[in-house]
Amino acid sequence: MSAFPALPDLSALPLPAATAVVPLARALEGLDPASLWWLSGYAAGLARGALPGTAAAPQATAAAQPRLTVLYGSQTGNAKRAAEGLVSAAESAGFAVRLLRADAYPTRELKDERLLWVVISTQGEGEPPEDSLGFVEFLLGRRAPKLPELKYAVLGLGDSSYPRFCETGRQIDARLAELGAHRLQPLGEADVDIDAVATPWRTRAVESLKALAAELAPSANPGAAHSAAIIPLRPALSAALHSREQPFAAELIEQVRLTGRGSQRDVRHLELSLAGSGLHYAPGDALGVWAPNPTALVDAVLELTRLDGDASLTLDGVARPLRVWLSEHRELTRLAKPLLVALGAVSKHRELHSLLDPAEASSLSALLSSHQLIDVLREWPGQWTAEAFVRALRPMAPRLYSIASSPLAYADEVHLTVDVVGAEDEDPLRLGLASHHLATLEPGARARVFIEENPRFRLPADGERDLIMLGAGTGIAPYRAFVQQRVAEGARGRHWLLFGARSLRDDFLYQTEWQEHLRRGELQHIDLAFSRDAKPRVYVQQRLREQATRLFEWLDGGAHFYVCGSLALGRDVHQTLLDLFAQRLGGAEAATEALQQLQQSGRYARDVY
Repeated sequence: MSAFPALPDLSALPLPAATAVVPLARALEGLDPASLWWLSGYAAGLARGALPGTAAAPQATAAAQPRLTVLYGSQTGNAKRAAEGLVSAAESAGFAVRLLRADAYPTRELKDERLLWVVISTQGEGEPPEDSLGFVEFLLGRRAPKLPELKYAVLGLGDSSYPRFCETGRQIDARLAELGAHRLQPLGEADVDIDAVATPWRTRAVESLKALAAELAPSANPGAAHSAAIIPLRPALSAALHSREQPFAAELIEQVRLTGRGSQRDVRHLELSLAGSGLHYAPGDALGVWAPNPTALVDAVLELTRLDGDASLTLDGVARPLRVWLSEHRELTRLAKPLLVALGAVSKHRELHSLLDPAEASSLSALLSSHQLIDVLREWPGQWTAEAFVRALRPMAPRLYSIASSPLAYADEVHLTVDVVGAEDEDPLRLGLASHHLATLEPGARARVFIEENPRFRLPADGERDLIMLGAGTGIAPYRAFVQQRVAEGARGRHWLLFGARSLRDDFLYQTEWQEHLRRGELQHIDLAFSRDAKPRVYVQQRLREQATRLFEWLDGGAHFYVCGSLALGRDVHQTLLDLFAQRLGGAEAATEALQQLQQSGRYARDVY
């Protein structure tokens, strides 16, 4: 006799109609794997209670706790990882938790929430991450409801090198309080060393939940007791063989320079083997690359700081030679404000101290964007100890590159389009960490990589949908993957590429491939803007204005619109769209609402950096 209870014969049940499946699929977009596992248990519990001869068994202990909703907004994955850590801690404390990407959260439910944590990063000039734009706009807008019953906490992530540090987190924290919600604990503001703030913040947040649990009855949270009564089918997911923490050593197959001799940029096409890795990706995802600091740069830094690279240094219980700390565990190319603050403590240079004055924030921001660490150490040497110097440096972080290949077209391979930062600089020590590392690899050499999923930048499930793909420079990379994938799948939707670069002769990336797609009818339209070839200069967003009629014809037909490139490009294109929609709809408010609807439906996606 089987030890398991008998299951109903599901084959006897009618299949759900497409009218039920399609809305369900749309509602599930944006949920992470953990949430889908939880939801599978919820649905299974509902089914067991509804099918003949079965009944759902409530879990009494879980019903005693209120449900916690955790939302995250993440540009590079850091906020998502911090949110997952919070979820794990809350679940270990016995709370029922749901984790959602901010733009997948049904904002109509906000008025009924009782416990909410928000983990969100800030990018660029105080802007929210791409995967939270709709939620942030709703919360800051006039349609946000009063929230007198809500208890909340916000953890903001940012970079203090920028003047509007943790701006999005601050806005959300203040707005929730303005709407009448009750702050469980002060806003957390995590700098580039995220764990230094996130870990103690998480501990305090869980303790505040425990203290609150006794006074919050399940009835105070509509649906909480109901959801807790279902035993979730959420097994402990086994860790992937290779991940951000355990990268795969991918072998370089080939490397080719894409830009011409006359270009000021050195853009490379790289092909890496994923054979045997178990890694899988979808078009739109990114490849994370871990790279060491070059030996010449480490030597120069040691010389300027007059520190002994062979001396052992113990930090937080971990002992390594100083050279290893600097080579593999600390940033030596990116400059951050904490380093300048620490330098001010070991230096008497008046110019440096004046830059750290809050009144000089704009000057400090300009220096941080134009200088690297080596520049500062040359100009303002200080009396460093090894420990003070290493603690002042940012922890090493991987670099993310949009994947430029389709797994259907290139099995067990991943392709990248890499702009080699510093290639035009006369100083060989001023460089981009990962781009320099990749550019120096020979075929057969290996790079440590992992897949960073990008669910907000995906092809439509419906192959009949048209694609409008706008990018500049290396922002063309994901579109190479998109078209390869759609051709391999036999998708019937049309493709329109709008691409901008400096010159036609030297900077038209993958030119022959796009021409071949045109010839074969796999690319229906292409509009190009080469800024240095025209007077006055022309940019790709101007081509979009010129093609406004076609733009709206395609959008009215259900096309998906994509933008990939710099933050500045993203802002300019967004403003262009607002202008065009305002002209069509008769005002800025209607234009803003129309773009929000496009974003929320997944038909307007941006990958900007």
